[in-house]
Amino acid sequence: MSVTVRAFREADRVALLALWEACGLVMPWNDPGKDLDRKLAVGDGGLLVLEEAGVAVGTVMVGYEGHRGWLNYLAVSPTHRRRGCGERLVRAAEDWLAERGCPKVNLQVRTANTAAARFYEAVGFRVDDCVSYGKRLIDDGPGDHESRAKS
Repeated sequence: MSVTVRAFREADRVALLALWEACGLVMPWNDPGKDLDRKLAVGDGGLLVLEEAGVAVGTVMVGYEGHRGWLNYLAVSPTHRRRGCGERLVRAAEDWLAERGCPKVNLQVRTANTAAARFYEAVGFRVDDCVSYGKRLIDDGPGDHESRAKS
């Protein structure tokens, strides 16, 4: 398999958003275009793309705020799964974080997504003894999870 990991380029936008949709990462309360724009506004280069023959077949969004690293939007095209692509993206993200002195990486998996949980455990992640809390600061539209929870 001849794949490479590289930084996101604006020409990847449509393919990347389609990939997130195909992988089931898009939820009604998240606008993936806004999420992409917000990440690009950070300007840290932490949006990585896995490319094969000029086509984006995987992606991971990486962030570091000085205490912990975070992985989001890890996606591998259904046609490229079980070929080591997901692990390759995770390792590239870990390298990106290590280069910045990051001591630990975290991620969140929806409790119903048992396949993702098994994948992350297979690449060395363990469940932390903590509870994840969230609070929406910007309403991304009518499908916003917080708005629905209030009604």
